Amino acid sequence: MESTPTASNDTKPGILESYFRVSERGSSLAQEIRGGAVTFFAMAYILVLNPIILSGPDSTGAFLGGGTEANMPAIAAGTALIAGVMTIFMGAFANFPIALAAGLGLNSMVAATIVQLPGMTWADGMGIIVLEGIVVVLLVVTGLREAIFRAVPKFMRTAISVGIGLFITLVGLVNAGIVRSGTGTVLGFAVGGSVSTWPLLVFIVGLFVTAILMVRKFKGAILIGILGSTVLAVIIEAVGKLGVSGADNPGGWNLSVPSLSGSPIALPDFATIGQFSVVGPFQKLGILSVIVLTFSVMLADFFDTMGTMVAVGSEGDLLDEEGNPYNTGRILLVDSVAAIAGGAGGVSSNTSFVESSTGVADGARTGIASITTGVLFLLATFLSPLVALVPNEAAAPALVAVGFLMMQQVADIKWNDLSIAIPAFLAIVFMPFGYSITVGIGVGFIAYVIMEVATGRAKKVHGLMWLVSALFVVYFLLGPIQAALGV
Repeated sequence: MESTPTASNDTKPGILESYFRVSERGSSLAQEIRGGAVTFFAMAYILVLNPIILSGPDSTGAFLGGGTEANMPAIAAGTALIAGVMTIFMGAFANFPIALAAGLGLNSMVAATIVQLPGMTWADGMGIIVLEGIVVVLLVVTGLREAIFRAVPKFMRTAISVGIGLFITLVGLVNAGIVRSGTGTVLGFAVGGSVSTWPLLVFIVGLFVTAILMVRKFKGAILIGILGSTVLAVIIEAVGKLGVSGADNPGGWNLSVPSLSGSPIALPDFATIGQFSVVGPFQKLGILSVIVLTFSVMLADFFDTMGTMVAVGSEGDLLDEEGNPYNTGRILLVDSVAAIAGGAGGVSSNTSFVESSTGVADGARTGIASITTGVLFLLATFLSPLVALVPNEAAAPALVAVGFLMMQQVADIKWNDLSIAIPAFLAIVFMPFGYSITVGIGVGFIAYVIMEVATGRAKKVHGLMWLVSALFVVYFLLGPIQAALGV
């Protein structure tokens, strides 16, 4: 645990030291603010992506936020509001540089599965999220969530961090469009194997500018890379009018167009806030089906945070002697409450974002960085046009750079011990290839238990690891289980 900073007899430490411990963690106020800004820009895509994912109709034909068509501005405003409030809460309460927002994967699960079940509405789907959050909060309060985290072997935590590094690298490459679905292949390079579009050039320039600044140990390298790439993107769009990428426009921008047209300020619409129903799912699906759905969402939410806080802590040297992040209990509690807040806000479960490691890589070490990120999210409720100005191609180099930094931890794994190396390897590769942090963790846990049993060391496996691995087996078999139950 952290030691309490001491002050001289005649000087009392200010709040930066007495609470946030800025200098103790080798940081400064300017460094924290800069790191918080880097995290925000690395996460700003969620303000565009979450509305797109949640923009379709539910099983009744209704749209989130009301009306006869998608209310994208309301979803964006709600996404920014909940992310801002919960990220500030994380910084002030847990004093850790992690930011939160609507979780990718979880929002897709709500939109593509839960609200498409017969009779289910958007309010019912968000009710499932609220129920899941309540369950996870109870697990935190009872100490079970932290106990499970501490039961995970240290080498597996390292593997999780490395795997997340590869995962966010792949996310960055896919977001930039430099890696995409190819003809006859799972993935392909660029457009038909060639760098033939201006947006791809923006990504490449941004990547190498960021890399050069990092090599030169330039402070703020990642933020400068994002801002510089955005300026280049704005100039290119102003001249070329590329528009959004699509089947008929392969040379366009992926998701967000960096255009300065229109007003940079818009009043927020919070129509999604309070759009949830805890009773509805029970009425339409029954108790057993609600339990299965809540369990599936909970597992995805539960372990993503564990991997994220280890990765962020490792990147910023914010782990104690046992490899646990400082204030683990508080981090987990805020993250759990954020799930409830996301459901109640009608924007899906909010969770800790691994993109927080971009800010940590740029110097963030305390909760001040999270407070900075949170304030920027709140401002984004009014400045959504400016947030949308940063295209994926400009933000993606930051994700790739952080993936490289996290990958360096792979040297800490004992690769000559196959009982350790095999579970670690599977955890690492299944995150990017399965495109899911949770899947990688689950496969790694199950492989670890199997290897320990195979080598006659079953007694060394913590009881909670047996339990969690068994739950992951159920998680991976949810499809057949749901089919058997008619869910």
